[in-house]
Amino acid sequence: MESKLEYQHRDLIEACKLGKRTAQFELYNLYVDAMYQTSYRMVGNTADAEDVVQDAFVKAFTKLESFQYKSTFGAWLKRIVINQSVNFLKAKKLPVCTNDDITDENTFDVEASVEIDIIKIKKAIKLLSDGYRRILSLYLLEGYDHSEISQIAGISVSTSKSQFHRAKKKLVDIIKKEEWKS
Repeated sequence: MESKLEYQHRDLIEACKLGKRTAQFELYNLYVDAMYQTSYRMVGNTADAEDVVQDAFVKAFTKLESFQYKSTFGAWLKRIVINQSVNFLKAKKLPVCTNDDITDENTFDVEASVEIDIIKIKKAIKLLSDGYRRILSLYLLEGYDHSEISQIAGISVSTSKSQFHRAKKKLVDIIKKEEWKS
């Protein structure tokens, strides 16, 4: 049985499909903050994230007829935002590391990192390269597995795993060195 909230969203989505601007504005307001956070975690820049989200909403509204209620609207929109973020980063021509770059010393000591302040971790993540931040965000924050990341980013599964392990190692190095202090 559908909840009232889902029903209201269905009405909004259907009104948007009919081109009603007030419905589009209302749907935009419901999702813009969450979509901004998703993009920001990937691109690492406020202005770029805002641009990506605007482009994603334009794309979503123009392709709304393809939304068939097989998932939540938020999940469908989030996929568009992630793809737009990935395309943005690809347009910047970021380097991609290969599977050959990974070694056993790139393991992550979870117990040693448990006590680290979340604010320091967030600051350290911002210091990662765009490529590392993208893979780390998709895996840890957005919950995608490596096969999904490979499809989203247009890379192999082994490259996704490699970049993830290297990103974790770099993150630990940054935290240990406290590179964000001036």
